[in-house]
Amino acid sequence: MTTDAPLDVFIVAGEASGDQLGDKLMAALRARTGGRIAFRGVGGPAMVGQGLASLFPMSDIALVGFIAVARQVRRALRRIEETARAIIDNPPDVLVLIDSPDFCHRVARRVRRRLPKLPIVVYVSPTVWAWRPGRARAMAKWCDHILALLPFEPAAHRDLHGPPCTYVGHPLIERLDELRPGPAEAARRAAEPPLIVVLPGSRRAELHHLLPVFGETLDLLRRRIGAFEPVLPTLPHLEAQVEAGVRDWPVKPRLIASEAGKLEAFRNARAAIAASGTVTLELALAGVPMIAAYRGSSIEAFAARRLIRLHMFILANLVLGEMIVPEYLQTDCTAEKLAAAVGAIVREGPERARQTAAFARLDQMMNVDGAAPSSHAAELVVAAFEARTGRRAPC
Repeated sequence: MTTDAPLDVFIVAGEASGDQLGDKLMAALRARTGGRIAFRGVGGPAMVGQGLASLFPMSDIALVGFIAVARQVRRALRRIEETARAIIDNPPDVLVLIDSPDFCHRVARRVRRRLPKLPIVVYVSPTVWAWRPGRARAMAKWCDHILALLPFEPAAHRDLHGPPCTYVGHPLIERLDELRPGPAEAARRAAEPPLIVVLPGSRRAELHHLLPVFGETLDLLRRRIGAFEPVLPTLPHLEAQVEAGVRDWPVKPRLIASEAGKLEAFRNARAAIAASGTVTLELALAGVPMIAAYRGSSIEAFAARRLIRLHMFILANLVLGEMIVPEYLQTDCTAEKLAAAVGAIVREGPERARQTAAFARLDQMMNVDGAAPSSHAAELVVAAFEARTGRRAPC
């Protein structure tokens, strides 16, 4: 029987990337239900633009994590109780929790104890395949379905006895037109001097550790290959730190502080030097050969050696399932090694050809029957509601 009432969805996102996912999911759910839907929960500007009246500012929970200071933890704990109470006191038809596991999983456990029949969907798998694998089995006690962004994650949850997990597609799939070069940009990518994108990270600590070695790398690279055009995309709130960090570089990069400018640089780039992170997957989908580099504190290195179970780290390699992009981590992250590796991919040759051939496989590996990830996610949210309640969602 189809419900006559609008589908009541309680949705929670705790950081900017989750807000963007929530925005697209809300739009897809509205289309799937013919507009017969109501949203409550916690979100940021994008989700508010979709009609969400957030319980409190999303920034109140965006900093939750094991390095958060005590004051932030106390505030976050209050927000966890407030969110769980809002759900328990007025149960929705389905609860959707987007990323932010430090916050969302605590809410979910409280809610499941009081509302055992409420469908709970998690959008974005925690990185159980990298560290803390026990989270998968723990989630099976309260999560009905995980919507995964990476194609290898459903198998990881099966192996770890986690909840049902379906790959819905990475949001970058919906941005391929912004990542792929047009004819003029493809010509610039092949032209001289080569444009090289430099990406030293999106956190202040990453910039502190990587800007000096990246500056030395560009100096050595110029001696190896001659002239090139370096472009360094960053974020507006980091621009002053980056400007100070590159002031004494022998080879000065052109700084870009906008998303549109970054994507334009990707479409024109011959090669890239990138800190590990989502940006490596962006570059791979843009068809830009790259090297990956990371250098953190000695404490981070110590923790990583003991907690992380991977033999490769960057998303591009993890999705491809093999070490296609060279990774230079910690003591291997030296200007000499980075310059030699970039020199091998700027010009045509076996290293460049190997990467471009592997990147060409990503479309097939990451596609989901041609459907937009948000549409696929919306179908699974509706399916979780129908499976738990025995009712048909509005359509």
